[in-house]
Amino acid sequence: MSTADTAARPLPTRRLPPASQLLLWFFGVVLVVGVAGWLIKEAIESPSRFIEVTLIGFTNGSIYALVALGYTLVYGIIELINFAHGDNFMLGSFQTHSIVTEGAFQLPLYPTTLVLGIPLGTTAVAASSGLQRGYTIAMVLFWSMLMCMTINVLIERIGYKPLRNQPRLAPLITAIGFSFLLQNIGLIWKNASPQPVPDIFPKGTVVATHGVTYEWGAFIVIVITIPLLLVLTWLVRSTKAGKAMRATAQDQDAAAMMGINVDRTISFTFALGGALAGAAGAIYALSIGNTKFDLGFRLGLFAFTAAVLGGIGNLNGAVLGGVVLGLIAAYNDADFLFNFGARWTNTVIFSILILILVFRPSGLLGEQTPEGQ
Repeated sequence: MSTADTAARPLPTRRLPPASQLLLWFFGVVLVVGVAGWLIKEAIESPSRFIEVTLIGFTNGSIYALVALGYTLVYGIIELINFAHGDNFMLGSFQTHSIVTEGAFQLPLYPTTLVLGIPLGTTAVAASSGLQRGYTIAMVLFWSMLMCMTINVLIERIGYKPLRNQPRLAPLITAIGFSFLLQNIGLIWKNASPQPVPDIFPKGTVVATHGVTYEWGAFIVIVITIPLLLVLTWLVRSTKAGKAMRATAQDQDAAAMMGINVDRTISFTFALGGALAGAAGAIYALSIGNTKFDLGFRLGLFAFTAAVLGGIGNLNGAVLGGVVLGLIAAYNDADFLFNFGARWTNTVIFSILILILVFRPSGLLGEQTPEGQ
């Protein structure tokens, strides 16, 4: 082709997006600016209350993030939504109740208990020493994480591994079945009534200035949660097992050809997810002060929403989604968003989720895949 022919060809014109998409993005910008302006107005009018509510939202969002990470870990490696994860979290909170009130590690539906020698109970909490409380918190975290880790690995081995090469609907239905199974185990274990968990966190305030107060109990949630998130990030990004996880997530067949034990790597991923569920269950029970057999469905749904909001399969996205979800719930409960009231919190959360996914289907930090393009 000659230079003259090339020069004669018209340059390709850049096509403008359709009018419907432009209108959609205009609506999104107006919505974001409106919500941001509303929050800025509330922050100016009552700064101390706004800061307090933000701290509460960040604290609750950290717990959502721990549970969301379990969903996103499993999805990232085998593209399965483990619906039993929320109910595993509930069993972790039940184990916390047993250790704090009875001083014993219990196996669900099994009569034997391991006495740890630290029964606090409701009446003994006030008289317990700081060292005893710290020991109790450590034991609660250890045993809850161990139990939930074991449950998650058993679920993967018994239910998911045999169906790994089957149509995706089969393991999905199995996950729902395990969810109901764990929920009923919790119902038989602790009955249907709410289970109060004594508050063993230190009393007092970390911050008390200019009308802003932040309790030690909420601060300890952050102190426990952030190191767990950092350790998980280090495991996935810097260790040999983490590299095997990332390789398996990209291509299981190629990972197996490179000498990676795919089955062991998937089991390790489920173990990590279970440990996070146990830690979140312990922190939730200790900070909120009660638990119930159907807790896993409600909070598990919130955590799954956080994982989707941040970008399912993305660790940083799960953390971001959890924090954003916690902030939205806290702002709405405090009537900072639209003045709807606390009973409309779920509606506001899922409405915002739908709007975000309309503009960003892969989530806030998710990457577009060829199937989604």
